[in-house]
Amino acid sequence: MAESINWYPGHMKKTKDLISENLKLVDVAVEVIDARIPVSSRNPVIDDILKNKKRIVVLGKSDLADEAENEKWARVLEKTGATAMLMNCVAGTGVPRLLKLLARMQAEKNIGRARKRPLRLMIVGIPNVGKSSLINRLVGKKSAMTGDRPGVTKGKQWLNLSDGIQLLDTPGILWPKFEDRTTGLHLAFCGSIKDEILDRGDLALELVAVLQEKYPGLLVERYRLDGLCDAPLENMESIALKRGFILSGKRIDYERASRALLDEFRSGAIGRITLEGSPT
Repeated sequence: MAESINWYPGHMKKTKDLISENLKLVDVAVEVIDARIPVSSRNPVIDDILKNKKRIVVLGKSDLADEAENEKWARVLEKTGATAMLMNCVAGTGVPRLLKLLARMQAEKNIGRARKRPLRLMIVGIPNVGKSSLINRLVGKKSAMTGDRPGVTKGKQWLNLSDGIQLLDTPGILWPKFEDRTTGLHLAFCGSIKDEILDRGDLALELVAVLQEKYPGLLVERYRLDGLCDAPLENMESIALKRGFILSGKRIDYERASRALLDEFRSGAIGRITLEGSPT
């Protein structure tokens, strides 16, 4: 796999401009990140744009991440001055707490005002971290398209929440080049980079290497392996044999094994996994 990953479609540039142009219209930014990769899923471009704008950081897909690491990361983010919230945006876990916080912020905004003004917020984040699912929960109906692939949301949308709160949805935005190879891999593992960009077999092999180091027990349990070898390729072959992914001539079907491994990691079927441990 390449040492660095380049992927910056034209709509990413438009999204960056969209956020910058509308930032002055909102009171608070809700940044959604992936709880499994809290570092890699935070776009430095978004940091540059938002600067000191009041921010709520949602650790999305927290139901797929290691519970102990979830709590540690929430504390780390709180220390940066942001409000951190653990959420499962698909199921709606954590949404009532967020709505209460937004209602309180709106009330504070209107203290002393004869004419009440709506709180306005912006939802930002990289592709495929659960922004659209969160918006659907906040609004109470399917107002934003959702999908299990990056790049579903295409343009600017203003939506109304309860109590007159207004929400601006924006498409996911990545940055032009991932100089750090690990960052690129983590984003690819979690589906924030389209699978068509990278070789799926190579990516799955990289994932096996990470999991056999960080969560060997989950890998053995999920695929009913007798044990793990030092070589990721041998472990991939063992997974394929256990699942019966065999081609004619008793050849390993690496394509099916790779697809199964990536799909099951992303869905949480292998177990609750956090690829990036907290610094505390």
